[in-house]
Amino acid sequence: MLWMRRSENDNESYKENKNDMEHQFHIFSPYRVCPLGAHVDHQHGLVTGFAIDKGVDLWFTPRNDSLVHLESRTFEGLVDFDIAANSQVKQGNWGDYARGAKYALRKRFVLRRGIDGVIQGSLPIGGLSSSAAVLIAYVMAFAKSNDIELKPMEIVKIASEAEREYVGLNNGILDQACIALGQKDGLLFLDCDSDEYRIIKRNPNMPDMEIGIFFSGLTRSLVSSDYNLRVSECKTAAWNMLAYTDQPLKVFDKTFLRDIPKETFERTRDMMPNRFARRAEHFYSEYRRVRQGVTAWESGNLNLFGKLSFDSCESSIHNYECGSPELIAIYRIMRSLPGIYGGRFSGAGFKGACIALINPAHKEQIKEELTRQYLEQFPEYENTFAVFFVKPDDGARFVND
Repeated sequence: MLWMRRSENDNESYKENKNDMEHQFHIFSPYRVCPLGAHVDHQHGLVTGFAIDKGVDLWFTPRNDSLVHLESRTFEGLVDFDIAANSQVKQGNWGDYARGAKYALRKRFVLRRGIDGVIQGSLPIGGLSSSAAVLIAYVMAFAKSNDIELKPMEIVKIASEAEREYVGLNNGILDQACIALGQKDGLLFLDCDSDEYRIIKRNPNMPDMEIGIFFSGLTRSLVSSDYNLRVSECKTAAWNMLAYTDQPLKVFDKTFLRDIPKETFERTRDMMPNRFARRAEHFYSEYRRVRQGVTAWESGNLNLFGKLSFDSCESSIHNYECGSPELIAIYRIMRSLPGIYGGRFSGAGFKGACIALINPAHKEQIKEELTRQYLEQFPEYENTFAVFFVKPDDGARFVND
């Protein structure tokens, strides 16, 4: 997306000017992290995740007409459109997410009332699914303004559809599910094929844990990265397996690795180009890691859970082939530091951030040593590299200010 960031001074003066604005409703839509289940939701795999206590805030007042007026405390410009009109062509700015939410909702409901809103994010963009958090906030706000009641999984599906069909990112439902369904005292375990999920509560014997977020200093748009290409490569691997075993081919958009047994992959992996075999290897090995990780989490074995998250990142590098030099450097440093149980790239892994499950007693040492080693390799990011520590939190919700 072609976004213009506010300068720090502009952002502060903007906040001061907005402090006296009164809004009827406030939605907090959290960012998310996924310790296991990387790059498999679009192939209907198994995933895990947390909502975290940083995210997007949307303050809004329903209008009596159909106009939407939005302002951002993070990006330049104003967004105005008619919620009752047919969807507009994407404009390549931050307002496309609001237009996408309108697009997906209007496929199901009649929308008559717009909103006046102000939106703000609490962390740098990159790897925490800020786009999904924003979309869910808009879906909830537009639904509230139009007296539409939505269940959490309906919000997930509508927001995911908006991102796929309007914004143009061929994702699954991992991001939206973590953001809408997360609970602060448990791990989300989601089957992206059946949409069945459960929250696995923390084992009382599990040691203390927080989540480290290490921003490389780079930001990126998934739509312009290799994200959509990797989705196509996974589907092509599935097509190859079907063809090599003389099975009928499905429509490409309806072809998923989850539908093909691992035994079929073992029979055909040497027949297909290595690129596609590696994508499939990541999917099947990640499926196994998620299963093992759920068992580890249930038993309170955070060391094993963390190791599996590290293993997931290794597969992301070598089999899925994502990860910028900056992210790979952060990951390598993470593996060497005491107090880090495990971690991986966050999001698609084409810039952005790494996440880690950490022992809170080691926070300061982790921040100091990781910063020192990373900036020795990449001094150009001295002003943009950042370390944050967050905790699991509940999913998107209305807040009583």
